Amino acid sequence: MEMAAIAVPGPARVFLLDIEGTTTPITFVKDILFPFIRENLEEYLSAHWEEDECKQDVHLLKKQAEEDLRQNKACPVHAVDQTVHTDEEKAIREVVDSVLWQMAADRKSTALKQLQGHMWRAAYVTGKIKGEVYPDVVPAVRRWRRGGLKVFIYSSGSVEAQKLLFGYSVEGDLLDLFDGHFDTNIGAKVESKSYENIAERIGCQPEEIMFLTDVTREAKAAEDAGVNVIMVVRPGNTELTEEERSHYRVVTSFNQLELIGNV
Repeated sequence: MEMAAIAVPGPARVFLLDIEGTTTPITFVKDILFPFIRENLEEYLSAHWEEDECKQDVHLLKKQAEEDLRQNKACPVHAVDQTVHTDEEKAIREVVDSVLWQMAADRKSTALKQLQGHMWRAAYVTGKIKGEVYPDVVPAVRRWRRGGLKVFIYSSGSVEAQKLLFGYSVEGDLLDLFDGHFDTNIGAKVESKSYENIAERIGCQPEEIMFLTDVTREAKAAEDAGVNVIMVVRPGNTELTEEERSHYRVVTSFNQLELIGNV
């Protein structure tokens, strides 16, 4: 059952949207995007190993692994491999191990996200994958834009991955709905400084931003920066506690957000 409408406060002139669990079902990422990487990673690396883009991706992943070692973070333990491999096969195997380990640990490293973005691009372009969005998202965003508001995306997935999801969506190319995209290059989503950076980049005050997310740690970080927050409850999202429900404004659909005093 859909909840009552919520008035968007007058000062808000920018919507900042999370993707996973907010515009897009969590199942799309968990059941389609991530398994695609795991199932096609070795084949993709073998096919593109000598290309500049792939070499850059691998270089970034190696730098990330070195940084993890310096910080004594856990990383893949390589058993002694008794089979005979070429140097290239061995190198590819090490990259595969590193990527799968990072994914299993739910790492959000830029190196990992960049490689994933390039793999997803190939899948989107060839039609193997289409980006999913909830049916209430597009009509609501169009309405907000008609009301003079700007709409930005902020996701831990790379900007390229974001543009692929919306550019090759089940509803066609939706990129013209958004004024810009932010990823972890602007800062982690659980750090309040990131939201200050976004406000500065957009050219507005934090209190002029309305951030929609399903993750309470992100909500708190945004709130600490002075950003307005609305929690989005969708099927499959982590349940909010009673305390969280009473603290945050909560919606189950973008249609509940009414622009009062904005136009």
